[in-house]
Amino acid sequence: MKTQDVQNLYKEYILPTYKYLPVVLVKGKGSRVWDIEGKEYLDFFPGWAVSGLGHCHPKVVSAIKEQIKKIIHISNNYLNLRQAQLAREISNHSFPARVFFSNSGAEANEGAIKFARKYGSESGRYEIITMEGSFHGRTLAAITATAQPKYQKGFEPLPEGFKYVPFNDPEALRRAVSDKTIAILLEPIQGEGGINVARPDFLKGVRALCDEKDLLLILDEVQSGIGRTGKMFAYQHYGLEPDLMTLAKSLGGGVPIAALVVNNKIKREVLTAGTHASTYGGNPLVAAAGLAVFKAIREERLLQKAVSMGEYLVAKLKELKEKFQVIKEIRGLGLMIGVQLSVPGTAVVDEARSMGLLINCTQDTVLRIMPAMTVTRKEIDKAVKILENAMEKAK
Repeated sequence: MKTQDVQNLYKEYILPTYKYLPVVLVKGKGSRVWDIEGKEYLDFFPGWAVSGLGHCHPKVVSAIKEQIKKIIHISNNYLNLRQAQLAREISNHSFPARVFFSNSGAEANEGAIKFARKYGSESGRYEIITMEGSFHGRTLAAITATAQPKYQKGFEPLPEGFKYVPFNDPEALRRAVSDKTIAILLEPIQGEGGINVARPDFLKGVRALCDEKDLLLILDEVQSGIGRTGKMFAYQHYGLEPDLMTLAKSLGGGVPIAALVVNNKIKREVLTAGTHASTYGGNPLVAAAGLAVFKAIREERLLQKAVSMGEYLVAKLKELKEKFQVIKEIRGLGLMIGVQLSVPGTAVVDEARSMGLLINCTQDTVLRIMPAMTVTRKEIDKAVKILENAMEKAK
Protein backbone atom coordinates (compact mmCIF):
# COMPACT_ATOMS: atom_id res chain seq x y z
CA MET A 1 0.00 0.00 0.00
CA LYS A 2 0.99 3.61 -0.52
CA THR A 3 0.26 6.75 1.48
CA GLN A 4 -2.74 7.63 -0.68
CA ASP A 5 -4.25 4.17 -0.12
CA VAL A 6 -4.08 4.65 3.64
CA GLN A 7 -5.51 8.16 3.34
CA ASN A 8 -8.46 6.70 1.43
CA LEU A 9 -9.05 4.15 4.21
CA TYR A 10 -9.00 6.96 6.77
CA LYS A 11 -11.54 8.99 4.83
CA GLU A 12 -13.89 6.04 4.76
CA TYR A 13 -13.42 4.47 8.17
CA ILE A 14 -11.78 6.89 10.67
CA LEU A 15 -13.46 9.76 12.47
CA PRO A 16 -11.67 13.00 11.53
CA THR A 17 -10.70 14.03 15.08
CA TYR A 18 -7.09 14.85 14.21
CA LYS A 19 -5.35 17.05 11.69
CA TYR A 20 -3.83 14.24 9.67
CA LEU A 21 -0.41 14.68 8.12
CA PRO A 22 0.32 12.89 4.82
CA VAL A 23 2.80 10.46 6.38
CA VAL A 24 2.25 6.77 7.17
CA LEU A 25 4.87 5.73 9.72
CA VAL A 26 5.50 1.99 9.78
CA LYS A 27 8.84 1.51 11.54
CA GLY A 28 10.86 3.21 14.26
CA LYS A 29 14.21 2.78 15.98
CA GLY A 30 15.59 5.28 18.46
CA SER A 31 15.16 8.78 17.03
CA ARG A 32 14.53 7.57 13.48
CA VAL A 33 11.29 6.51 11.81
CA TRP A 34 10.42 5.34 8.32
CA ASP A 35 7.24 5.85 6.31
CA ILE A 36 5.42 3.37 4.11
CA GLU A 37 7.39 4.50 1.06
CA GLY A 38 10.68 3.94 2.89
CA LYS A 39 11.56 7.60 3.56
CA GLU A 40 13.56 8.13 6.74
CA TYR A 41 12.87 10.92 9.25
CA LEU A 42 14.48 12.20 12.42
CA ASP A 43 11.71 12.23 15.02
CA PHE A 44 12.18 15.11 17.46
CA PHE A 45 8.64 14.91 18.82
CA PRO A 46 8.32 11.13 19.14
CA GLY A 47 4.77 9.89 19.57
CA TRP A 48 3.57 13.22 20.98
CA ALA A 49 6.35 12.84 23.60
CA VAL A 50 5.28 9.27 24.45
CA SER A 51 8.46 7.60 23.20
CA GLY A 52 10.77 9.29 25.69
CA LEU A 53 13.35 6.53 25.26
CA GLY A 54 13.02 6.64 21.50
CA HIS A 55 11.10 4.23 19.31
CA CYS A 56 11.22 0.52 20.16
CA HIS A 57 13.84 0.78 22.91
CA PRO A 58 15.43 -2.68 23.27
CA LYS A 59 14.72 -2.97 27.00
CA VAL A 60 11.05 -2.11 26.50
CA VAL A 61 10.70 -4.46 23.52
CA SER A 62 12.35 -7.27 25.47
CA ALA A 63 10.13 -6.75 28.52
CA ILE A 64 6.98 -6.73 26.38
CA LYS A 65 8.04 -9.90 24.53
CA GLU A 66 8.74 -11.73 27.78
CA GLN A 67 5.50 -10.61 29.43
CA ILE A 68 3.30 -11.31 26.43
CA LYS A 69 4.35 -14.96 26.53
CA LYS A 70 3.13 -15.25 30.13
CA ILE A 71 -0.06 -13.23 30.58
CA ILE A 72 -1.26 -10.02 28.95
CA HIS A 73 -4.24 -8.90 30.98
CA ILE A 74 -5.90 -9.72 34.27
CA SER A 75 -8.76 -8.11 36.16
CA ASN A 76 -7.73 -5.51 38.70
CA ASN A 77 -9.47 -7.37 41.50
CA TYR A 78 -6.65 -9.92 41.25
CA LEU A 79 -3.20 -9.02 42.50
CA ASN A 80 -0.83 -8.00 39.72
CA LEU A 81 2.89 -8.46 40.42
CA ARG A 82 4.13 -6.12 37.69
CA GLN A 83 1.71 -3.37 38.73
CA ALA A 84 2.86 -3.58 42.35
CA GLN A 85 6.51 -3.44 41.29
CA LEU A 86 5.91 -0.43 39.05
CA ALA A 87 4.03 1.42 41.80
CA ARG A 88 7.01 0.83 44.10
CA GLU A 89 9.38 2.11 41.40
CA ILE A 90 7.36 5.32 40.97
CA SER A 91 7.21 5.88 44.73
CA ASN A 92 10.94 5.21 45.19
CA HIS A 93 11.78 7.82 42.56
CA SER A 94 9.34 10.49 43.81
CA PHE A 95 7.89 10.43 47.33
CA PRO A 96 6.25 7.82 49.57
CA ALA A 97 3.01 7.25 47.71
CA ARG A 98 0.33 4.89 46.50
CA VAL A 99 -0.64 4.72 42.87
CA PHE A 100 -3.74 4.23 40.71
CA PHE A 101 -3.07 3.11 37.14
CA SER A 102 -5.10 4.01 34.06
CA ASN A 103 -4.46 4.39 30.32
CA SER A 104 -3.91 8.05 29.44
CA GLY A 105 -3.03 11.44 30.85
CA ALA A 106 -6.63 12.55 30.58
CA GLU A 107 -7.72 9.57 32.68
CA ALA A 108 -5.02 10.25 35.25
CA ASN A 109 -6.18 13.87 35.55
CA GLU A 110 -9.81 12.72 35.70
CA GLY A 111 -8.79 10.53 38.63
CA ALA A 112 -7.08 13.47 40.32
CA ILE A 113 -10.18 15.63 39.88
CA LYS A 114 -12.38 12.88 41.34
CA PHE A 115 -9.94 12.45 44.22
CA ALA A 116 -10.04 16.17 45.00
CA ARG A 117 -13.85 16.29 44.85
CA LYS A 118 -14.15 13.27 47.14
CA TYR A 119 -11.49 14.65 49.49
CA GLY A 120 -13.41 17.91 49.86
CA SER A 121 -16.92 16.44 49.97
CA GLU A 122 -17.19 16.31 53.76
CA SER A 123 -16.35 20.02 54.07
CA GLY A 124 -18.43 21.08 51.06
CA ARG A 125 -15.37 22.12 49.04
CA TYR A 126 -15.17 21.21 45.36
CA GLU A 127 -13.59 24.07 43.37
CA ILE A 128 -10.34 23.42 41.51
CA ILE A 129 -8.17 26.29 40.30
CA THR A 130 -6.19 25.76 37.09
CA MET A 131 -3.90 27.92 34.97
CA GLU A 132 -4.61 29.80 31.75
CA GLY A 133 -2.82 28.11 28.87
CA SER A 134 -2.97 24.74 30.56
CA PHE A 135 -3.83 21.41 28.98
CA HIS A 136 -5.08 18.44 30.98
CA GLY A 137 -6.74 16.12 28.48
CA ARG A 138 -9.89 15.48 26.47
CA THR A 139 -12.46 14.06 28.88
CA LEU A 140 -15.28 16.44 29.80
CA ALA A 141 -13.78 17.29 33.19
CA ALA A 142 -10.27 17.51 31.73
CA ILE A 143 -11.22 19.99 28.99
CA THR A 144 -12.99 22.04 31.65
CA ALA A 145 -9.81 22.03 33.72
CA THR A 146 -7.95 23.01 30.54
CA ALA A 147 -8.18 26.80 30.56
CA GLN A 148 -8.25 27.19 26.79
CA PRO A 149 -11.68 27.96 25.29
CA LYS A 150 -10.85 26.36 21.92
CA TYR A 151 -10.92 22.92 23.53
CA GLN A 152 -14.23 23.57 25.29
CA LYS A 153 -16.26 25.04 22.43
CA GLY A 154 -19.33 23.00 21.56
CA PHE A 155 -19.20 20.79 24.66
CA GLU A 156 -21.22 23.06 26.94
CA PRO A 157 -22.58 22.93 29.56
CA LEU A 158 -19.26 22.16 31.17
CA PRO A 159 -18.97 20.72 34.68
CA GLU A 160 -19.04 23.44 37.34
CA GLY A 161 -16.39 24.03 39.93
CA PHE A 162 -13.35 25.22 37.97
CA LYS A 163 -11.61 28.62 38.13
CA TYR A 164 -8.79 29.92 35.93
CA VAL A 165 -5.92 32.26 36.75
CA PRO A 166 -2.89 33.44 34.76
CA PHE A 167 0.16 31.16 34.96
CA ASN A 168 2.99 32.45 37.17
CA ASP A 169 0.70 35.07 38.81
CA PRO A 170 0.67 34.43 42.59
CA GLU A 171 -1.55 37.41 43.43
CA ALA A 172 -4.29 36.34 41.01
CA LEU A 173 -4.10 32.82 42.39
CA ARG A 174 -4.49 33.94 45.99
CA ARG A 175 -7.47 36.13 45.06
CA ALA A 176 -9.16 33.19 43.34
CA VAL A 177 -9.13 30.95 46.43
CA SER A 178 -12.54 30.80 48.12
CA ASP A 179 -14.13 28.83 50.92
CA LYS A 180 -15.19 26.32 48.23
CA THR A 181 -11.67 25.71 46.88
CA ILE A 182 -10.19 22.26 47.43
CA ALA A 183 -7.26 22.02 45.01
CA ILE A 184 -4.87 23.78 42.63
CA LEU A 185 -3.98 21.87 39.47
CA LEU A 186 -1.11 22.92 37.22
CA GLU A 187 1.72 21.73 34.98
CA PRO A 188 5.25 22.59 36.17
CA ILE A 189 5.94 23.16 32.48
CA GLN A 190 2.98 23.85 30.24
CA GLY A 191 3.47 21.69 27.17
CA GLU A 192 0.54 22.31 24.88
CA GLY A 193 0.45 25.86 26.24
CA GLY A 194 3.82 26.63 24.64
CA ILE A 195 6.59 25.24 26.91
CA ASN A 196 5.94 27.80 29.65
CA VAL A 197 8.08 27.03 32.69
CA ALA A 198 6.78 27.74 36.19
CA ARG A 199 8.92 30.27 38.02
CA PRO A 200 10.51 28.81 41.19
CA ASP A 201 9.01 31.54 43.39
CA PHE A 202 5.57 30.92 41.89
CA LEU A 203 5.54 27.15 42.37
CA LYS A 204 6.96 27.41 45.88
CA GLY A 205 4.29 30.02 46.61
CA VAL A 206 1.60 27.65 45.36
CA ARG A 207 2.89 24.96 47.71
CA ALA A 208 2.85 27.41 50.63
CA LEU A 209 -0.66 28.61 49.74
CA CYS A 210 -1.93 25.03 49.63
CA ASP A 211 -0.42 24.35 53.04
CA GLU A 212 -1.93 27.54 54.45
CA LYS A 213 -5.43 26.94 53.09
CA ASP A 214 -5.51 23.12 53.40
CA LEU A 215 -5.67 22.66 49.62
CA LEU A 216 -4.38 19.80 47.51
CA LEU A 217 -1.51 20.63 45.15
CA ILE A 218 -1.97 18.53 42.02
CA LEU A 219 0.91 18.55 39.53
CA ASP A 220 0.23 17.36 36.00
CA GLU A 221 3.51 15.75 34.91
CA VAL A 222 1.98 13.86 31.99
CA GLN A 223 4.40 15.49 29.56
CA SER A 224 7.21 16.69 31.82
CA GLY A 225 7.63 13.52 33.89
CA ILE A 226 9.78 10.40 33.48
CA GLY A 227 13.13 12.06 32.90
CA ARG A 228 12.39 14.52 30.13
CA THR A 229 13.60 17.61 32.04
CA GLY A 230 16.79 16.00 33.36
CA LYS A 231 15.19 14.91 36.62
CA MET A 232 12.77 12.04 36.93
CA PHE A 233 9.96 14.52 37.59
CA ALA A 234 9.96 18.25 36.84
CA TYR A 235 8.78 19.19 40.36
CA GLN A 236 12.17 17.98 41.64
CA HIS A 237 13.78 21.10 40.15
CA TYR A 238 11.78 23.17 42.68
CA GLY A 239 12.54 21.58 46.04
CA LEU A 240 8.95 20.68 46.92
CA GLU A 241 6.47 17.81 46.74
CA PRO A 242 2.93 17.73 45.37
CA ASP A 243 0.03 16.04 47.12
CA LEU A 244 -1.03 14.37 43.88
CA MET A 245 0.89 13.86 40.65
CA THR A 246 -0.33 12.58 37.29
CA LEU A 247 1.85 10.70 34.81
CA ALA A 248 1.46 9.12 31.37
CA LYS A 249 3.24 9.50 27.99
CA SER A 250 6.84 8.35 28.55
CA LEU A 251 5.86 6.10 31.47
CA GLY A 252 5.19 3.14 29.16
CA GLY A 253 7.88 3.67 26.54
CA GLY A 254 5.21 3.59 23.83
CA VAL A 255 2.37 1.54 25.32
CA PRO A 256 -0.70 3.16 26.94
CA ILE A 257 -0.30 3.58 30.69
CA ALA A 258 -0.92 6.43 33.11
CA ALA A 259 -0.74 6.91 36.85
CA LEU A 260 -2.29 8.98 39.61
CA VAL A 261 0.31 9.19 42.38
CA VAL A 262 -1.05 10.06 45.83
CA ASN A 263 1.36 11.28 48.50
CA ASN A 264 1.28 9.25 51.72
CA LYS A 265 1.07 12.56 53.61
CA ILE A 266 -2.64 12.33 52.84
CA LYS A 267 -3.53 10.04 55.69
CA ARG A 268 -7.20 9.31 55.17
CA GLU A 269 -8.53 6.97 52.54
CA VAL A 270 -10.32 8.81 49.73
CA LEU A 271 -10.71 6.60 46.66
CA THR A 272 -11.85 3.37 48.25
CA ALA A 273 -13.16 0.15 46.68
CA GLY A 274 -15.90 0.92 44.17
CA THR A 275 -15.22 4.67 43.88
CA HIS A 276 -12.83 4.56 40.92
CA ALA A 277 -11.63 1.97 38.41
CA SER A 278 -10.01 1.33 35.03
CA THR A 279 -10.45 -1.99 33.26
CA TYR A 280 -7.10 -1.98 31.45
CA GLY A 281 -5.24 0.21 33.93
CA GLY A 282 -1.76 -1.06 34.72
CA ASN A 283 -2.25 -4.53 33.27
CA PRO A 284 0.78 -6.87 33.30
CA LEU A 285 1.86 -5.96 29.75
CA VAL A 286 2.01 -2.19 30.16
CA ALA A 287 3.35 -2.42 33.71
CA ALA A 288 6.22 -4.60 32.46
CA ALA A 289 6.97 -1.92 29.87
CA GLY A 290 6.94 0.76 32.58
CA LEU A 291 9.42 -1.22 34.66
CA ALA A 292 11.69 -1.45 31.62
CA VAL A 293 11.53 2.33 31.20
CA PHE A 294 12.83 2.89 34.73
CA LYS A 295 15.49 0.24 34.19
CA ALA A 296 16.70 1.91 30.99
CA ILE A 297 16.79 5.36 32.58
CA ARG A 298 18.84 4.00 35.48
CA GLU A 299 21.25 1.73 33.60
CA GLU A 300 21.85 4.09 30.67
CA ARG A 301 22.14 7.21 32.85
CA LEU A 302 19.48 8.93 30.76
CA LEU A 303 18.74 11.69 33.30
CA GLN A 304 22.29 12.93 32.90
CA LYS A 305 22.01 12.54 29.16
CA ALA A 306 18.78 14.57 29.07
CA VAL A 307 20.67 17.40 30.77
CA SER A 308 23.74 17.28 28.52
CA MET A 309 21.85 16.76 25.26
CA GLY A 310 19.34 19.43 26.28
CA GLU A 311 22.14 21.93 26.88
CA TYR A 312 23.72 21.03 23.56
CA LEU A 313 20.44 21.34 21.65
CA VAL A 314 19.65 24.71 23.25
CA ALA A 315 23.14 25.98 22.35
CA LYS A 316 22.62 24.97 18.72
CA LEU A 317 19.17 26.60 18.69
CA LYS A 318 20.64 29.80 20.10
CA GLU A 319 22.98 29.85 17.10
CA LEU A 320 19.87 29.77 14.90
CA LYS A 321 18.39 32.60 16.96
CA GLU A 322 21.36 34.77 16.01
CA LYS A 323 20.61 34.09 12.35
CA PHE A 324 16.81 34.36 12.29
CA GLN A 325 15.12 37.41 13.77
CA VAL A 326 11.76 35.58 13.88
CA ILE A 327 13.13 33.47 16.77
CA LYS A 328 12.25 35.51 19.85
CA GLU A 329 13.00 33.10 22.69
CA ILE A 330 14.18 29.58 23.46
CA ARG A 331 12.85 28.16 26.72
CA GLY A 332 12.39 24.90 28.57
CA LEU A 333 14.21 22.37 30.74
CA GLY A 334 16.26 19.39 29.64
CA LEU A 335 14.80 18.00 26.43
CA MET A 336 11.47 19.82 26.75
CA ILE A 337 12.16 22.85 24.56
CA GLY A 338 10.04 25.57 22.97
CA VAL A 339 11.22 27.94 20.24
CA GLN A 340 9.06 31.07 20.33
CA LEU A 341 8.60 32.65 16.91
CA SER A 342 7.17 36.03 16.00
CA VAL A 343 5.31 34.42 13.09
CA PRO A 344 3.16 31.28 12.70
CA GLY A 345 5.28 28.13 12.77
CA THR A 346 3.24 25.75 10.63
CA ALA A 347 5.21 26.49 7.45
CA VAL A 348 8.48 25.72 9.25
CA VAL A 349 7.10 22.42 10.57
CA ASP A 350 5.85 21.44 7.10
CA GLU A 351 9.15 22.31 5.43
CA ALA A 352 11.10 20.43 8.09
CA ARG A 353 8.93 17.36 7.56
CA SER A 354 9.52 17.45 3.81
CA MET A 355 13.27 17.51 4.56
CA GLY A 356 13.09 14.59 7.01
CA LEU A 357 12.59 16.17 10.46
CA LEU A 358 9.46 15.75 12.58
CA ILE A 359 8.68 18.50 15.11
CA ASN A 360 5.50 20.14 16.39
CA CYS A 361 3.98 23.61 16.49
CA THR A 362 1.73 24.62 19.37
CA GLN A 363 -0.06 27.87 20.20
CA ASP A 364 0.46 28.88 16.54
CA THR A 365 3.95 30.33 17.07
CA VAL A 366 5.88 27.91 19.30
CA LEU A 367 8.00 25.14 17.80
CA ARG A 368 7.92 22.26 20.27
CA ILE A 369 11.10 20.19 20.14
CA MET A 370 11.22 17.19 22.48
CA PRO A 371 13.60 14.47 21.23
CA ALA A 372 14.11 11.18 23.02
CA MET A 373 16.51 10.98 25.96
CA THR A 374 18.62 8.61 23.85
CA VAL A 375 19.24 11.25 21.15
CA THR A 376 22.85 11.75 20.02
CA ARG A 377 24.86 14.88 19.20
CA LYS A 378 25.08 13.75 15.60
CA GLU A 379 21.28 13.52 15.41
CA ILE A 380 20.92 16.95 17.00
CA ASP A 381 23.38 18.44 14.52
CA LYS A 382 21.45 16.96 11.62
CA ALA A 383 18.08 18.08 13.01
CA VAL A 384 19.23 21.66 13.60
CA LYS A 385 20.67 21.83 10.10
CA ILE A 386 17.33 20.68 8.66
CA LEU A 387 15.52 23.21 10.85
CA GLU A 388 17.84 25.95 9.58
CA ASN A 389 17.11 25.00 5.98
CA ALA A 390 13.38 24.83 6.71
CA MET A 391 13.39 28.31 8.23
CA GLU A 392 15.26 29.67 5.22
CA LYS A 393 12.73 28.15 2.86
CA ALA A 394 9.72 29.20 4.94
CA LYS A 395 10.72 32.89 4.94
